[in-house]
Amino acid sequence: MFTELNVFKIAYSMATHAGKRQALVSQNIANADTPGYHTKDIKPFKEVFAASAHPTGMIASRGSHLNGAAGNEMNWVVTSSDDGSDPNDNSVSVETELLKGVEVARQHKRAMAIYKSSMNILRSSLGKQ
Repeated sequence: MFTELNVFKIAYSMATHAGKRQALVSQNIANADTPGYHTKDIKPFKEVFAASAHPTGMIASRGSHLNGAAGNEMNWVVTSSDDGSDPNDNSVSVETELLKGVEVARQHKRAMAIYKSSMNILRSSLGKQ
C-alpha cells in the first residue's frame, strides 16, 4: 500500500546518488598520485532528477501500461574532467575532493532525514508511535 509513495522513491534516489558520488570521490582521492588519472564525477542530484522527471506527461507505473516501461530510472552518467591537469597529467585536487565528500555526506543525511520524517508522518497518521 505505501511502497509506491514518491517521497520514498525520491529519498531512495537521493541516497543512491550520494552513495555513487561518494564512491567516485573516494576513487579520485585514492588515485591522486596516479599519472594520467582524471577526476570522475556525476551530475548533481537536482539535474539528474529534473532530467528524469516527466512533469507534463503520464508516467507508467507498470511495464504493462500503455506508455511502456515502469518508473523513471535515474541516469547516473559518470563524467571525467581534464581541468587543472598537473605535469603528470593528473587532474585530482585532494582539497576539492574532500569538499565534495562533505557535500555528499550532507546530501545523504538529508535523504535519510526525509525518509525518517516521512515514516514518522505515516506512523502518526496510522495512530502508531
